[in-house]
Amino acid sequence: MDILWFYLLIFIVKIGEVSLSTTRIVLITKGEKLIGAIIGFFEVVIWIMLASTVLTNISDDPLKVIVYAFGFAVGNYVGSTLEKKIGLGNSRIEVILNPECSQTIINSIRDHGYGLTEIEGKGAYSNRVIIIMNVRRNNSDSLINLVKSLTTDAVITINEIKPIYGGYGMARK
Repeated sequence: MDILWFYLLIFIVKIGEVSLSTTRIVLITKGEKLIGAIIGFFEVVIWIMLASTVLTNISDDPLKVIVYAFGFAVGNYVGSTLEKKIGLGNSRIEVILNPECSQTIINSIRDHGYGLTEIEGKGAYSNRVIIIMNVRRNNSDSLINLVKSLTTDAVITINEIKPIYGGYGMARK
């Protein structure tokens, strides 16, 4: 029974270590170098301790490698799922609308506290209104759902962006 707890511990610690790795990479790409470096320190300490445990007497217990690899795979899934839920960073959302319904949608978006810029555009066959919004990534889904609830005729694109400077409702760095 003790060996099952040992395997479970390897599995859980590896999931945690890989989840830290995923978070560290995202933070660094979002410009949070100091926090990323601190997480990296703990990530490496955990990795060295875990890897040395798994590699000790590996020929006598090769199942440790399978448990370690499975923890790595699950850790990637858990880490990316957690990162999406946390929603670090900013997104740029562009919405292309028919001019007939655009003002109602624009007013509703603003009423919900979002800042936006509207631009007149020309599509293949008619004029369009393009709305550009920079929002915190963890607000992206609610903003997209708001637009979808107001019209079924919008083209919505979303892109992750590096830290921004200024803008309505955005932190100034």
